[in-house]
Amino acid sequence: MAKNEEEVKNSVFGFGESNDAYAKYFVGKSYLKGLASSKDAKTGVSNVTFEPGCRNNWHEHSIVQILIAVAGEGWYQEEGKPAQKLVPGDVVIVNPNTKHWHGAAKDSWFAHIAIMVGEGTTKWYEPVSDEDYNKLG
Repeated sequence: MAKNEEEVKNSVFGFGESNDAYAKYFVGKSYLKGLASSKDAKTGVSNVTFEPGCRNNWHEHSIVQILIAVAGEGWYQEEGKPAQKLVPGDVVIVNPNTKHWHGAAKDSWFAHIAIMVGEGTTKWYEPVSDEDYNKLG
């Protein structure tokens, strides 16, 4: 069993289904569980789970995104800045139109809550290179 697998799979927020709809924007396998949404409030809350080594491509949102690490170990990086390790309890506010990526550590499962408030769009870019990713601790 990989590091933190049991903790992540048994999270109080649930494990979710294979994130097939967005698989083309990820290196590795991810899972998505919708937790709450409101059309009136234009808000969505999801639990996103990453297998070890899984990360999404560089991307940006036209609205604010809030990430709350809930299980395992992962990474968040904004373009032009060093990557920051994420562990349960860490919170990141991603400003609108900020190119970034997030995902699991190489040797650990990872889950975060993603909160999106407002009606926005996402632009997807290139994958995080294996060379850059493999330099992370």
